[in-house]
Formats: sequence, C-alpha cells, structure tokens
Amino acid sequence: MKQITSDRSIHEIELPLLSGQPSKLADYAGKVVLAVNVASKCGFTPQYAGLERLYKTYRDRGFTVLGFPSNQFMGQEPGTAKQIEEFCSLNYGVTFPLYTKLDVKGSRQHPLYTVLTESEDDSGKAGNVKWNFEKFLVGKDGRVVRRFRSRTVPEDPAVVSAIEELL
Repeated sequence: MKQITSDRSIHEIELPLLSGQPSKLADYAGKVVLAVNVASKCGFTPQYAGLERLYKTYRDRGFTVLGFPSNQFMGQEPGTAKQIEEFCSLNYGVTFPLYTKLDVKGSRQHPLYTVLTESEDDSGKAGNVKWNFEKFLVGKDGRVVRRFRSRTVPEDPAVVSAIEELL
C-alpha cells in the first residue's frame, strides 16, 4: 500500500455531531477512521450503502466511518440536521456517526478539512476536495494515510485492503 501520510493528527479537532452533541475526534484515537464528506442529493449518494456495509463489517475490529455533510457542491446537501439524519437512516440505514454540516474548502474551510486535504491521492495530488464523497483513511494515530476521490466506491478493493492493512 502506498502510504501518503499527513504530519498532523485529526485527534486535536472538536466539532458537534449532527444531533448537536459536542464531540472530540480524540475519542477515535486507536481506531482506523474513514472520513467522508457526504451529501443527500448527489449522484454519489448511493455510496452511503457501501459506507454503512464497511462500518458494519469492520467496526468490531476498531474501524469507523465518519460522515461530514457539506452543501458546497451545487447545493447537494440543503437539508437541516434533522432532515439529513432522517434521509440517511430511512434510505440507507446509516448508523455510523454523522457530524454537523461544514465547509470542506474555501475561506471558511473547517480545520478538520485543512488537515485532511494536506494529504495526496494516489496520483500525488493534494489540495481541495473536488466533490462529495471524497474519502480520507486515517490511521490509529489520527494521521491521514490514504486519500480516495469521489469515484472510488467505499467497497473498492483498494479501500478494503487499505483498511485491512491498518487494522
């Protein structure tokens, strides 16, 4: 596996869950995390199903998926926190943690995405998230190990093998 590691840890970041409850990403120290910017009205929205399957398959081994809704790509996440939560639960049975809507790029980029986007994808490109459902694989130490662009589905063999290597 080609490892593309960021020097900074996401464990230093705090942000609220979709429910509004405060949360510290330090709670995921020692776990492998797949951080994904998500949206309910996107062509990639069906990836929620694969993310949930990954979560259920590996959660007992120290893995989690974290979803970060963003409305920055053609307004594809316009809903309120309650609407997002209901949509994800009813349509895809999502049980992994979902966080409050945030900016993944631009002048109001959330500090989490400042850290995540320092990492390169397999082609060597770092920088802004280009679309919904970009995936950042984070090691147990909170540092980004691998970045997958939107077209890479959650259950792609490259994603699965990268997760298994880290577990």
